Amino acid sequence: MAKKSFPLSKVYGLLEPGPVVMVTTANHGRSNIMAMSWHTMMEFEPPLVGCVISNRGHSFSLLKATKECVINIPTKDIAKKVVGCGNTSGAKIDKFERFSLTPKPASEVGAPLIEECYANLECRVIDTKMVTEYCFFVLEVIKAWIDPMVKNPRTLHHLGRGNFMVAGERIKLKSRMK
Repeated sequence: MAKKSFPLSKVYGLLEPGPVVMVTTANHGRSNIMAMSWHTMMEFEPPLVGCVISNRGHSFSLLKATKECVINIPTKDIAKKVVGCGNTSGAKIDKFERFSLTPKPASEVGAPLIEECYANLECRVIDTKMVTEYCFFVLEVIKAWIDPMVKNPRTLHHLGRGNFMVAGERIKLKSRMK
């Protein structure tokens, strides 16, 4: 089989490693939600997450000002709300109200958890060296929450241009990692 050239503008859809998440931020009594798929684990203990948040969006200025957020991990059940949050700006609307999502107080940060998400990671920004040039923040997860009733979360994975894949079958292979 002969392979063909692939457009560079679509490469991210091949490499997208993790689920689409909803990042909540808050400042001066106003909360915001953004959908994000450009993130990566950087370290296990403490858990560090690197993420790209565009400097053209409302969440960028909120995260830069407060240096804290919550990474909320949704499932397929609220996929339309996730995309809705990603396609609107929180500068002028309350996304919690618009998309009927429930804010819950976090224990360690000022940004709210999203109740409808199966997991929530309270984070603090610990490194901003690459923010100016690449909009890349390094976050430390300082508190994690998970719904124990969700056994096999059907997370969303962004493939580009409105296309998503839903996490599916799990397999277990022998590993030396604990």
